[in-house]
Amino acid sequence: MADSHTEWVVAMCRYIEQARSEPSLSELAAWAGLSAAHLQRVFKARIGLTPKGYAAAHRAARVREALVQGGSVTQAMYDAGYGSSGRFYEQTHAVLGMTPSEFKAGGRDHCIRFAVGQCSLGAVLVAASERGVCAILLGEEADALLRDLQDRFPAAELIGADAGFEQCVAQVIGLIEAPQLGLQLPLDIRGTAFQQRVWQALRAIPPGQTVSYSELAERIGSPKAVRAVAGACAANALAVAIPCHRVVRSDGSLSGYRWGVERKCALLKREGAVIHRE
Repeated sequence: MADSHTEWVVAMCRYIEQARSEPSLSELAAWAGLSAAHLQRVFKARIGLTPKGYAAAHRAARVREALVQGGSVTQAMYDAGYGSSGRFYEQTHAVLGMTPSEFKAGGRDHCIRFAVGQCSLGAVLVAASERGVCAILLGEEADALLRDLQDRFPAAELIGADAGFEQCVAQVIGLIEAPQLGLQLPLDIRGTAFQQRVWQALRAIPPGQTVSYSELAERIGSPKAVRAVAGACAANALAVAIPCHRVVRSDGSLSGYRWGVERKCALLKREGAVIHRE
């Protein structure tokens, strides 16, 4: 039964993606031959999002792609299947973290506060928009981390944070030093529909546990998308808060990590995970 569920959930994802407008839950239930409640429960268990949430994330991803390619905001809106501008701006802000025009302009007139601190893993840069923490970057040098942030938001106004923001940095450093404590701060998570599915599944992995890339692909209902899953892990800009360090090779050995395998090893050790070194 689990396999059949996975198959129709994947097929339903494709159906939602290809629909000109967002299918209703009753329409999807009729298409699948299931009750609406059962469909909702199984879909969310496999994908980590409701069908409505998946449809919204997919449309926002199409908007991101169109804007990056230089398309107009209006054309991007209609091509992605939004029926009205009000609904468009309401839903895309959650993924873009700013208005579509600001996103197209590289974050112009958009303020992002940031600060750099030190932890046991080296330098850490924490940045936040008005919606929440949008970047946690690890490295050796603060200058390199700042350049990374500037590349992400080339036209945004980057503001060195005040003393109040230092409390946010302290909480992030606390998460790095003791991941079991969790992070009680809002996150501004930006990515494509697929990336958000992967990141949602990553956040469901408890400290001290690891999964392989293939297992992670299974969890999001895309068992053949192992390479794409690895790519989504590599694209994660919220170190530790979205714990891509908990993904290992199928034999349990450590694979690459955006912020260095040694940091990955250190994080897993302090969580008490069983790891294998080659």
